[in-house]
Amino acid sequence: MRLSLVAVGRLKDGPERDLLRRYAERVDALGRGLGFGKLDAVEVPESRARRDVDRRADEAAGLSDVVGTAATIAFDERGALLTSEALAARIGAWRDEGRAGVAAVIGGADGFDRRVLDRADLALSFGRLTLPHQLVRVLVVEQLYRALTILAGHPYHRGRDGDS
Repeated sequence: MRLSLVAVGRLKDGPERDLLRRYAERVDALGRGLGFGKLDAVEVPESRARRDVDRRADEAAGLSDVVGTAATIAFDERGALLTSEALAARIGAWRDEGRAGVAAVIGGADGFDRRVLDRADLALSFGRLTLPHQLVRVLVVEQLYRALTILAGHPYHRGRDGDS
């Protein structure tokens, strides 16, 4: 099963890129034994349209082109709040159902066009705080790694009883 991080905009060199790379390497190493392919990181260009509604529409088209038929997790401040165990269970279920891939999608500065959220299999939030997109990328890949460790029974995740 393919794993993808699809984000609007470019991630510049720096500590966030280094940390993202470190977690991506962990995802790649652990994922192979669990039926997951190498993590693909795809950047969709930010729209240069003047109006925010037009920017969101342009970016939605770019995201849709990349995501294809993969199960889609749209990271949005209005999304659901899940535990790491619940996210791992969803990803494991999609794998077991034979889905082609999982795409974790991060929108641009103006958020998502409604079409992205309507198409998503899951809209997920890290909370109601506004977070920098660079950090969200790192958090998403860390949570993908954590989900894989949960699926593998690896001791990285130390959940509490009744956390799912």
